[in-house]
Amino acid sequence: MYNVILKTPIGPLGLVYENAKLKGVQFLEQRIVPLPTAKLPTNVRKIANKIESYFQTPLCLKDLEVSLEGTAFQKKVWQALRQIPLGQTRTYGELANKLNTSARAIGMACRTNPLPLVVPCHRVVAANGIGGFCGFTQGNKISIKEWLLAHEVC
Repeated sequence: MYNVILKTPIGPLGLVYENAKLKGVQFLEQRIVPLPTAKLPTNVRKIANKIESYFQTPLCLKDLEVSLEGTAFQKKVWQALRQIPLGQTRTYGELANKLNTSARAIGMACRTNPLPLVVPCHRVVAANGIGGFCGFTQGNKISIKEWLLAHEVC
């Protein structure tokens, strides 16, 4: 299922590629063993290396070539997410106003984001708190969101 599984400070990260473009990113359970990147095609290995580098020093991942599959609305929201600067956040309401939609619709697009981290849905927060992440409002995924936000502020 995953072309690469990276070891990161917040647990294993599964990456899926198609035609040398990143198609999926998933935070995996701790018991998953990383898959080496050495035998990957050069262009795919470069993407994996850049994502690994992000965990050492926060850097912008919006220049990575990705393959996003979703509705026109989802793609519009995901493009807006990629414009949120590193180390900053926006509320669901702020994005909703910008895109002339509802905060709930923004939340649903974030929930279905196939590339969390690269399409930084973790930078979208609730008006009164952290909000959700990857379809969860508590537990390990929220801890990951908090870690990512703190990491990017450093």
